[in-house]
This record gives sequence, C-alpha cells and structure tokens, in this order.
Amino acid sequence: MYPEDMIAPMRADLTNAGFSEARSAEEMENAISSEGTTLVVINSVCGCAAANARPAAKMAVSHALKPSRLVTAFAGNDREAVQKARDLMAPFPPSSPCMALFKDGQLVHMIERHHIEGRQAELIAENLQEAFEAHCN
Repeated sequence: MYPEDMIAPMRADLTNAGFSEARSAEEMENAISSEGTTLVVINSVCGCAAANARPAAKMAVSHALKPSRLVTAFAGNDREAVQKARDLMAPFPPSSPCMALFKDGQLVHMIERHHIEGRQAELIAENLQEAFEAHCN
C-alpha cells in the first residue's frame, strides 16, 4: 500500500478529468454491471501510468463519443475494487496500469500494461476512441 499523500496527485489526475473512484468491490461491480458503457482505468505509480496511461485516458475521454461512466481504482491501495475489476476482466491476467471497456457488464475491449509500456499516449487514446466508436452508441 502506498501512502495516500504520495498518490493523491496521481488519483487527482484522473478524477479531475471526470473519473469517479471506486474504492470497494461493491462500487466497482455497480459501475461495471450498470446498463451502458464503463471505462475502467486501473491506476498505478509506475512511469508508464504517468507517461502513457493517464494521459491516454484523459485524451480518449475528450472524444465526442465516450462511455456512460468513467471509473478508476488505484492498484495497491484500492485492493477490493481492483480485485473485483480484475475478476471481471478475465481471462486477461492482472496488470497495472490497464484499461477496460465494459458494455452492459460485459468486457468488450482491454488494454493491458504491455500495450501501454513504450507506446505513445496518443496511440493508446486512438485505440480507446476506436473502441468507444464501436461500443458507445
């Protein structure tokens, strides 16, 4: 678990962009299982979260077509919420950061850490926006 004062700016990076935090399994499950679309971002302290994942998520949600709900949880701190999200992201193995798009409770698009590391945030955002266009109508 990371000290909250250390990760507060990392949390705020997404919440200031319109993401809601899920800190419990129930909050995460409710967000994902609701009708419509939900983008889940599992946030992290790593460099690829700072340089690639968070900027990409913020760019992606500036698109005209976006999910009904934007949800984030912090790996290492929001353990119950992250575990629930990972359970619902099966068969993908746990990774952080990662991003998943759900539609009516079903996983329809996944971006794992290995898709984030070393890729430009703009390319990741484009990938998400293409998923939004396919599923958020």
